[in-house]
Amino acid sequence: MQDALKQVRELKRQAVRGQRFTGYSGRVRAVAGVFALLGAVAMSLPSYPRTPRAHLIGWSVVLAAALIVNYSALLHWFLFHPDAKRDLQRLMPTVDALPPLLVGAVLSAVFILEGRFELLFGTWMSLYGLANLSSRRVLPRAIWPVGAYYIIAGAICLFLAPAFTNPWPLGLVFFFGEWAGGMVFHRNRVADAPMSSLFLKRGPSDE
Repeated sequence: MQDALKQVRELKRQAVRGQRFTGYSGRVRAVAGVFALLGAVAMSLPSYPRTPRAHLIGWSVVLAAALIVNYSALLHWFLFHPDAKRDLQRLMPTVDALPPLLVGAVLSAVFILEGRFELLFGTWMSLYGLANLSSRRVLPRAIWPVGAYYIIAGAICLFLAPAFTNPWPLGLVFFFGEWAGGMVFHRNRVADAPMSSLFLKRGPSDE
């Protein structure tokens, strides 16, 4: 009886392992957090224009850089990682994240056209938090607090409405959030990996 129960538990573990999505790179996500911090540093310099348009361009550059590195890593995983097997179904968790991001894009366009720049930070944080939770069934449970962190930070920013020309609220929230999310995804690929392994030697299981 005990042996049968052990076999059932092992089969369950294997099933969960097979459903787990490992396409997101923890290292690359942490790098995107550094982009956010560097963007905040650059936009806080005295020489940087204190206009909503200039800051919108600055954050667009940060977003573009983050998208490029993250989706390049995802493509590499899809083509070469044994978990992916070049099966398009394995990319479904990335599709699940699109609705909140698209809603965020629409709301951003409305706020920009109406000149409500102070609502952008809170909107971006909240919808990004929802995107983190959208694929929770195939991502580690530890991503839940990260998603909640972004939603709570976004709600606070929506209530306080900090000036859009102050880059630090967004830069700091995304820096810490992306590093936390990066560690979660890194440990999702490399079980029980220490934090130091996030930026040290690259192993085959973290390709």
